Amino acid sequence: MNENLLTGKVTGINGNMVSVAFAERVIQNEVAYVLMEDGTRLKGEVIRVRGREADIQVFESTNGIKVGDQVEFSGQLLSVELGPGLLTQVFDGLQNPLPELAKEAGYFLKRGLYVYPLDRERKWSYTPEAAAGAVLKAGDSVGSVPEGIFRHRIMLPFDWNGEWTVSWTIEPGDYSIDTVVAKVRQGSEERSVTMVQTWPVKVPITCYKEKLMPKEPLITQIRIIDTFFPVAKGGTFCTPGPFGAGKTVLQHALSQRSEVDVVIVAACGERAGEVVEILREFPHLEDPRTGRSLIDRTIIICNTSSMPVAAREASIYTSVTLAEYYRQMGLHVLLLADSTSRWAQALREMSGRLEEIPGEEAFPAYLESRVAGFYERAGLVTLNDGSNASITICGAVSPAGGNFEEPVTQATLKVVGTFLALSSERAHARRYPSIHPLDSWSKYTSLVPADKIAMARATLRAGNEVNQMMKVVGEEGTPIADFVVYLKSEFIDSVYLQQNTFDPVDSGCGAERQNRVFDKLIEVLKKEFTFPDKNQARVFFQKLRQEFIDWNYSPWKSEAFDTALGRIDALLNEAR
Repeated sequence: MNENLLTGKVTGINGNMVSVAFAERVIQNEVAYVLMEDGTRLKGEVIRVRGREADIQVFESTNGIKVGDQVEFSGQLLSVELGPGLLTQVFDGLQNPLPELAKEAGYFLKRGLYVYPLDRERKWSYTPEAAAGAVLKAGDSVGSVPEGIFRHRIMLPFDWNGEWTVSWTIEPGDYSIDTVVAKVRQGSEERSVTMVQTWPVKVPITCYKEKLMPKEPLITQIRIIDTFFPVAKGGTFCTPGPFGAGKTVLQHALSQRSEVDVVIVAACGERAGEVVEILREFPHLEDPRTGRSLIDRTIIICNTSSMPVAAREASIYTSVTLAEYYRQMGLHVLLLADSTSRWAQALREMSGRLEEIPGEEAFPAYLESRVAGFYERAGLVTLNDGSNASITICGAVSPAGGNFEEPVTQATLKVVGTFLALSSERAHARRYPSIHPLDSWSKYTSLVPADKIAMARATLRAGNEVNQMMKVVGEEGTPIADFVVYLKSEFIDSVYLQQNTFDPVDSGCGAERQNRVFDKLIEVLKKEFTFPDKNQARVFFQKLRQEFIDWNYSPWKSEAFDTALGRIDALLNEAR
C-alpha cells in the first residue's frame, strides 16, 4: 500500500456498495481500492461523501470483504487512457482489454485483475507536426502516427489551460506510447508530451472552438431512416423496442453502412450470447468503405449482464469519452449504446443501495438529467483548426413489454432528435428493419423533399385505416378505390421500407440511389389506376412489387439497373 495516499477502513457492506470511514479529504467520483487480506485490490468509485464516511461502488463482487479492511483512495477520478491502439480493441466497462485479461486469467476472470488499456511495448511510427516555437492550445496536434486508415493525432492534453510554446520535439521514428515526443513551455513551466493521456470519463472533452446545430444528414444507407426519419451528423436518436424486435440487428447494419469514420459499440448489460455474436461477426464483416475488416475502425465496449452491475454504469461514460477523443481528431464518430435501459437499471440499483427517495418505477429522481447529460455529449463541433467533426449517438432502449410510456423511454424521447420505434408485430411478420412507419418521427431534415415524404406517409396512414376496416368488413366489403390505396401502402412497405441486409446490393442504399428510387415510387403513388376488379389490382401490384425488388437488387448505375427500370416503366405504361 502506498503510504502517501489517503486511507480508510470498511464500516459496512451492502451488495456492491461499501461504506468507508476516513480521516482526511476525499473527492466525489474518485477511484478507491479495497485491500483484502489475500492481497486482492478491488477497484471502486466514490459515489457519495457524508461527513467522514464515503460510499464506494465496487466494480467487482464484494464477497470476502470484511468490516475493518483497509481502503486506499487514489485521488484520481475514474478515467480512461487515450492514445494510439484504441481501434480494433475490445474493452470492458473500465477499459480493461478483454483479450489481454483472457491471456492472464483464462476462461474465468479473476477479481482485482486490471490490465493497461494500451500496449506499452508496441512501436508507432511518429511524425512531428509542430516545430519548435509553435504556439499550441489544449487539443492541438504536436504530431501523428498511422492507425488503421487514419492519421492518429497526438494532441496536447485536454486539461492544459492557456497557450503553450513548443520548446523541443523528437525526430521522426518508431517509439512506444510512453516516449516523450515533445516539450512545451508556458512562462517558467515546462511540461513533457507523450502519445498517451488520461481523461475522467464523466467530464466532457470541450477543446473545440464552437458547437454547431446538426443539419447535415448522416447517411446510414437504410432507406426508411434516411428518407422518412433522418438522423443528422452530430445528432441523437434512439431505437426503443421490445425484446426480439431487432434492435441489435439494426445497430449492426448501422455500424456497417453508416457514412462515418469511427464506430464505437457499447454493449451495456447485453446478454452474453448477443455480445459473443458481436465479437464473432465484427472481425469478419467487410467494411464497404475501405474493403477491409469493419473492426479496423471500430471499438467495442463489453459489459454483459453477467459482469458486475457496478461497471455497467461506467461503460456508457467510457464509450462516449473514447468517441470524444476521436472527434477531437476531426473524425465523425457513431456511438451505438445497447442498451441504455440496462444502464438505467444499474442507476436504479445503485440509488436503492444509497437509500435515495425513488422516482417513477423506483428509478432515481435524477434519471432524466443523467439521460440528458449522456445525449448532450453528442454534437457537431468546429475544432481549433477550423475543421468540423461530430459524435452521433444512438441509444437502444428495451422497455419492458414494449411499453413506450415507461420512464427510460420517456426520458430519452425528451432529448433525442429522432425516434425509431421498433415493432415486434413487424418483426414477427419478417418486415425488416422493423421500424414502425407511423409511430416513428424525426426533427432533422431528410435528403428527400418534404412534400414527397408527406405524400408517402399520407398513403401509409390511409392504407393502414383501410386495412383496419378490412379486418371488420372483409375484402369484399371494401370499395375498389380504397383497396387500391391499401395496395399502394403495402407496395411502399415492401419495396422501400423493407431492406434485405443479407443482399450485397440491397443492404446499403446511398443517397443518390434513394432519391432515384423514391421519385419512381412517388410516380406510382400519383398514378390513378382504374382496375375492373380487385383481383386484377392485386396481380398488377404483385408484378410491380417484384420488378421493384429486382431493381433494388441491381447494382447502382449498371446495365441490370437500367433494364429493371425499363421493365417498371413498361408495366406502368400498360396499366390504366
